[in-house]
Amino acid sequence: MIDTRPAPADRSLRRGETAPGEPIVVVQRLYKTFRDFWMRNRVRAVEDVTFEIRRGEVFGLLGPNGSGKSTTIKIILGLLHKTSGRVSVFGGLPTDVKTKKRIGYLPEESYLYPFLNARETLDYYGKLFSLDGAVRKRRIDELLEMVGLASVQFRQVREYSKGMARRIGIAQALINDPELLILDEPTTGLDPIGTRQIKDLIIELGRRGKTVLLSSHLLADVEDCVDRMTILYGGKTQAEGTCDELLEVEDRTTIEADALDDQTISRIDQVIREQTRGASAIRRVARPRQKLEELFVDIVERARAAKIETYGAQHGGQTAAFLRGDRHEGDNLISSLVSAGEHVAAPVEPAVQPRPEPRGPDQDVLGGLLAGTKADPQPAPPSSPPAASPARAAPRPAAPVDADLDVIGSLLDDAPPSPDKPADPRKGGKGV
Repeated sequence: MIDTRPAPADRSLRRGETAPGEPIVVVQRLYKTFRDFWMRNRVRAVEDVTFEIRRGEVFGLLGPNGSGKSTTIKIILGLLHKTSGRVSVFGGLPTDVKTKKRIGYLPEESYLYPFLNARETLDYYGKLFSLDGAVRKRRIDELLEMVGLASVQFRQVREYSKGMARRIGIAQALINDPELLILDEPTTGLDPIGTRQIKDLIIELGRRGKTVLLSSHLLADVEDCVDRMTILYGGKTQAEGTCDELLEVEDRTTIEADALDDQTISRIDQVIREQTRGASAIRRVARPRQKLEELFVDIVERARAAKIETYGAQHGGQTAAFLRGDRHEGDNLISSLVSAGEHVAAPVEPAVQPRPEPRGPDQDVLGGLLAGTKADPQPAPPSSPPAASPARAAPRPAAPVDADLDVIGSLLDDAPPSPDKPADPRKGGKGV
C-alpha cells in the first residue's frame, strides 16, 4: 500500500496553485449517497474512497461497471456534491470556476451538437476557453490531423460513427491544453488502431508532465499507460499501488533468452534442481507470443502500405504540436507584425483618370452643328467633377454658324417638320 495522506500545504502559495510535488487532486474518505424524493438513502455509490493524484502522473481509476468511477470523477469536477469527505483540486474546491480552465474532460458519453461539423465543434469549445482566433485555427488543424478526422472535418457530427464521435470528443478535451486531463472510458467505440493511438497519446502527455486521470474497466488498455492505480468495487477501494506492485507474481521467476535447443534447456533444468535441491524446476518452455493488438496493428499497417482504400476515420497523425510543448516563435512573430501593420495607414494611390473614347471627325462635326456651336476637333479629356456651387453659371450664347443646308438636310431627311421653321422649297415643302 502507498501512503495516501496529503502533504502539508504551502501557505505562501496563492489560492488555486500547487507547488512541485504537491498533489493536484486529493480525495479523502469520500462518501456519496443518492437519495430518493423523500430523502431516503437509495444507493451508496462511493464509500470511504481515499487517493491522491500528483503532478505529472498518469493515474488509473479502475473497476467494473457500477463501481463508482464516474461518480467520483463528477465529484472531482464539481458536477456532483459529495455526501461527506474532502475533495480538493489544484488546492481549492472542485466547484471553483477558475479551475475549470485548467481541466480537460472527456465524459463517458460525448454530448455534441449534431448540426455542427468537426471544425465548428472544436471552434465552439475553443471560444468557450477564450482562445485567440489564430491559436484556435492552429490547434484545430493539429487536433483534427492527430485524431484522424481531417478528411471528414466538414461532415456534420450526426453523420459520424460512434468511434468517430469519440475521436472528436477527445480533441475537444485537449483544445485548451489542460493541466489536468480527465478521461472517462476514452477507448469506448474505438477500433484497435484508435485504442493504440489513445494509449500512445496518454503516454506522451505523461512524458510532457501533464497530469492524467484515466478511468476504464478495460484493464488491458490501462496497463501500459498508468503509473499508479486504484481499483474500486462496490464503491469501495479494493487495491491500490503501482503496476509493478499489483501485477508482479511473487512465487514465479521468468527468464527470457534467445532460442535454446533441448540439450541446453535440460542442462538449465538440472542446474535449477541442484541449486534448489529438487524444490524447483522448469515448469514450461514455450516460444513468446505477441499480443493480438500488435498483430492487428501490423496487419493494418501493411494494408495501408498497399494503399488499400478505406472510407472510415483515417489513422491519426503525430501528437499535436501544442500538446508536445513545441514553440511557435515564427507564428507569434508574424502575428505581432500583422497586428502592428494594421495600425499603419496605407498610402493613398493617385486616382487614375479614364481615357476619353476616340471619336471620329464626322461625329464631332455633326455634334457641333446640332448644338449650334463650332465643332472642337480635339475635345479636352474629361476632368474630375467640380465642387458643387450654389449658383449655376449661365449658358454661353451659341455663335452663328455658316453651314451647308444640303448636308444637314440629307442627314435629317427622316425628321418630322418643325412648326417653328418654314418649309424649304428645295425639299418639296418639307421643313428643315
